[in-house]
Amino acid sequence: MRATTIHAPYDMRVEDVPEPVVQLPTDAVLRVLRACICGSDLWAYRGESARQPGQRIGHEFLGIVEETGSEVGTVSRGDLVVAPFMWSDGVCDYCREGLTTSCEHGGFWGSVGYDGGQGEAVRVPFADGTLVRLPKEAASDDRLLSSLLTLSDVLGTGHHAALGAGARPGATVAVVGDGAVGLCAVLAAKRLGAERIIALGRHQVRTDIARRFGATDVVAERGDAALEAVRELTRGQGAHAVVEAVGTEQSMRTAVAITRDGGAIGFVGVPHGSGTGVDLGVMFDRNIALRGGVAPVRAYIPELLPDVLDGTVDASPVFDMTVDLEGVPAGYKAMDERTALKVLVTN
Repeated sequence: MRATTIHAPYDMRVEDVPEPVVQLPTDAVLRVLRACICGSDLWAYRGESARQPGQRIGHEFLGIVEETGSEVGTVSRGDLVVAPFMWSDGVCDYCREGLTTSCEHGGFWGSVGYDGGQGEAVRVPFADGTLVRLPKEAASDDRLLSSLLTLSDVLGTGHHAALGAGARPGATVAVVGDGAVGLCAVLAAKRLGAERIIALGRHQVRTDIARRFGATDVVAERGDAALEAVRELTRGQGAHAVVEAVGTEQSMRTAVAITRDGGAIGFVGVPHGSGTGVDLGVMFDRNIALRGGVAPVRAYIPELLPDVLDGTVDASPVFDMTVDLEGVPAGYKAMDERTALKVLVTN
């Protein structure tokens, strides 16, 4: 089969690799229909996170089950399913508590020795604990497939951020970061009933999507000017709930500065940079809470799926470029150069 591999910084290739097979009775083999490129994939692309030459990549995908091991009971051949960005066994203490990203037997797609989602097929460990079955008729609806694909990561991650920040009816929410996750956090905050949603971003195409997703205000300024703008919008107090969806020291400093005393920050930006941007003394004095981390999206899919299926929630506008599998390297280049927000991959 064909699959995307990474060989060195900026060296992405689509190559012939062995077809996946069931190796353990808890496995399934899934034929990928839709995948996408994540902003976090760019850290490997740029050489900022280590990869072995030839390692697979990609962690957001959905498709059709082709084969199952003898102990798999919740999905069967022909089922349309979505895979969260980590596999999990579904039965360990962490999984039962909803923290599937800490599963004792879990792992990331594209790890050494495992398939990545940017390929034609994937071996899925612990299929019962990992895969979520979707209506089969969705396979013929391109828009719905794209919307369902966001359940694999960005929609659930945005939801995790909004929950961590304490988005709720009547609250003012501010979102730092205009990437796909930040935009999905806007959508999630709207779904959770936030009264006012302030999107911080300076790229009009992206802030237009933010407004479509429910943002009531857009702050295009940066640095101190952004802080002043948010303060002006909030009677000098700041936002009750702030999402940090970038991961840099500066973005966290901004998030802390625009949080209202007694508020909370939900952070889901993968941390990178020289420091955290968190001053515990400031947070202590102002009673600011910090929650978030790797989103356990598998635990959120059952809650979010009905709203995606009935169209109440549709994050598919975050995909602004579509490629086939052979075009994945070009998709990485486009996202790295910020000429694309998020790239959809069709098989």
